[in-house]
Amino acid sequence: MLYIMRHGRTDWNLQYRLQGSVDIPLNEEGRRMAREAAENYRDIHLDICFVSPLSRARETAEIFLEGRNVPIVVDRRLREMSFGRYEGMDHIYQKPHLPIYKLFQDPEHYQPEEGAESFAELFARTGEFIREEAEPRLAKGQDILIIGHGAMNSAIVSQYRKKPLSEFWENDIENCKMIRLA
Repeated sequence: MLYIMRHGRTDWNLQYRLQGSVDIPLNEEGRRMAREAAENYRDIHLDICFVSPLSRARETAEIFLEGRNVPIVVDRRLREMSFGRYEGMDHIYQKPHLPIYKLFQDPEHYQPEEGAESFAELFARTGEFIREEAEPRLAKGQDILIIGHGAMNSAIVSQYRKKPLSEFWENDIENCKMIRLA
């Protein structure tokens, strides 16, 4: 089986700030969410957990898997999408005049500005992870968990479910919720 989960909450989540590749840590609520998720999903067998290198995802994995004999493997391809100069900006949904607005409201027409990542780049690296890490392990019958981020997770879900880019954000996963992909 293949499972995917989003990290616990951070202060920037609560402030509606765009995190992207900025390494924002979990807050106490995020840690509580990870502990609750550990309890809620304790009966799900896992052989390995792949995680983003960003601390909010790594700490979620450590809390979630505490006391379980499940290796945690950091993979850079699972980092969050880079939003360039808009990282740290708040309330993007209320700023239709900014180019980053299209990322969330009209993903098919999003054009990244300098320093930001494109959907093609995001899909290339997450697709490579799927082909090189997930698929071979699934073929051997292993149960895999990926703990990552909103856009990165949505890219993996989109690829597995063969969703068009126009439906990209319909794949968004709430903080510390786990879904089964395969």
